[in-house]
Amino acid sequence: MKASKQQKELRSMKDPRDHELGMDRTITRRDFLNGVAVGIGSMALGSILTGCTRRGESDSSAAQDGAGYDPPAASGMRGDNVGSFEAAHGLRDGSFWQTAGTATPTDATYDLIVVGSGISGLAAAHFFRKQAGANARILILEAHDDFGGHAQRKEFHAGNRMLLGYGAQSIESPSLYSAESKGLLADIGVDVQEFYRYYDQSLFPSLKLGSGMFFDRETFGQDRLVTGFGKIPHGEFFAKAPLSEQARRDIVRLYTEEVDYLPGLTLAQKQAVLGKTSYADFLARIVKVAPEVLPVFQTRTHDLFGVGIDAVSALACFEEGDDYGYGYPGLYSMGLGPNGDRGEHKPDPYIFHFPDGNASIARLLVRSFIPGAMPGHTMEDVVMAQADYSRLDRDSSPVRIRLNSTAVGVRHDGDPNSASEVVVTYARNRQLFQVRGRGCVLACYNGMVPYLCPQLPSTQKEALAYGVKTPLVYSHIALRNWLPFQKLGVHQIAAPGCYHPYAAIDFPVSIGEYKFPSRPEEPMVVFMVRTPCQPGLSEREQHRIGRVELYDTPFETFERNIRDQLARMLGPGGFDPAEDIEGITVGRWAHGYAYELNSLFDPDFAEGEAPNVVGRKRFGRIAIANSDAGAVAYMNVAIDEAYRAVRELSPQRN
Repeated sequence: MKASKQQKELRSMKDPRDHELGMDRTITRRDFLNGVAVGIGSMALGSILTGCTRRGESDSSAAQDGAGYDPPAASGMRGDNVGSFEAAHGLRDGSFWQTAGTATPTDATYDLIVVGSGISGLAAAHFFRKQAGANARILILEAHDDFGGHAQRKEFHAGNRMLLGYGAQSIESPSLYSAESKGLLADIGVDVQEFYRYYDQSLFPSLKLGSGMFFDRETFGQDRLVTGFGKIPHGEFFAKAPLSEQARRDIVRLYTEEVDYLPGLTLAQKQAVLGKTSYADFLARIVKVAPEVLPVFQTRTHDLFGVGIDAVSALACFEEGDDYGYGYPGLYSMGLGPNGDRGEHKPDPYIFHFPDGNASIARLLVRSFIPGAMPGHTMEDVVMAQADYSRLDRDSSPVRIRLNSTAVGVRHDGDPNSASEVVVTYARNRQLFQVRGRGCVLACYNGMVPYLCPQLPSTQKEALAYGVKTPLVYSHIALRNWLPFQKLGVHQIAAPGCYHPYAAIDFPVSIGEYKFPSRPEEPMVVFMVRTPCQPGLSEREQHRIGRVELYDTPFETFERNIRDQLARMLGPGGFDPAEDIEGITVGRWAHGYAYELNSLFDPDFAEGEAPNVVGRKRFGRIAIANSDAGAVAYMNVAIDEAYRAVRELSPQRN
């Protein structure tokens, strides 16, 4: 008797639960964008120029002006798409130019060439046009298959409706933005006050949905979801957790007792001690909690810092707080605020969020350059606008955006002190091209710049290479409905021992024609975050190891972990991973957040000598932007650094 197709699929499964999890179910374009294991540096120029890709990988060299080119609609492995990083790895490894061949000159000379179409690169083009005029010719080169950088848009189609996901999440604390950043938002039509209407702050409370914590059996001995965090007394909440009595008592006293754990020290002395003490050591050595407590908090810092509490100072935990309501207990009764107070701050609520995150900011910037590429006129209609990628790179437009184009060389045509032009070489469609500009803004990763510009002074190259960007994963899962969340009474879940330590229903934002699925019976997007870490090492070393892990992890591994985790967390609410998952998109960013100096591992640099400050210095007609240059991973920093870079290239400064 012949085996059925399903039986054959089951035999090939790597986990006996795969059928139950739904690993044999079809997910839109899963195979096309599988992103199977690609070892760091293992696919360099040969893959780009010969067209060799491994089975299951997407070929991102498709023409952006071709019919049906629509990166946001692609599911599977996104973020660092295959084809966006191999040439850069070849430069790093020294193998690129061995087989590169000769570059073909193309296009006329531009007034400005921008390397990178993230928020900083797009902002640089915006500020340059304001300075040089709307007719200034600008070319923006982007290695990925879409513009926006980390502000990447994700689209799902479930239940006859479109659902959106995001890369970069929100406009954080806009009241603190500089005049330049506020001005850019105003120029492109963003009124942040409108989000007080668009973001439904009452929805989850009206449905009695709160926060939960999932304790997994691998870490805590058994699977158990505990709900009601922040709504019920901490003693009652943690009494339900699979922890020892001592661990429960220690956690409750952390949250409830008003204790100064460094009595007798001045504010400055406390800050000095806590700046050199990890939050893990603060809990273990100063507060003296039971060892079993530490795993409860270990991943609390992952989303914001990209490493666990072993590699984040207690002072940084206090200063940054926690957007998701779980907080860092034990710190808030020690008088650590600027005036010796509790220091509870955050001037704005966390509501300034487009349904596709800051992708809408990128799309509005593109609209301001190339109106035909993004139909509409307002911040409301951009959310549902269908981008016309074929219009991004037309000779008739003063601003051109060229996707799937990895810059591999940036040099002055002559002496950097007197050259009138910059020559940029890039790889695209398995070929090399050269283009000239009167100026260049490098809005790519700082770590890439020394390989692009070997002419740079050695001290500047060392400074640029100092920071190691945080590897991170933003996974988005489209569900058939979100009834299990309603039944369990949660809209967000911390899962300290799991593959993704945080999961949440999407932000309740309705703007323009986009309506948030406010009824639990409707399809919904769930956001999950992962940052690969190696506790016990310095932050930079953890990031390096985590980057290797991300490039070596196939989509199948992410999918299996997502299905398994959601099944275990939401199973008591009736969730079926085989039936209820409509689509999965994994946003893999091996070079994610900008590196912020870490007081546990980095020296105290003198003013003006921090690596990001030394690294961002103008070099002839080349200026450096991106959030790396500001050493802070926020959108306003990326914008401010773009403004600085463009000013450095202004004629008055040359």
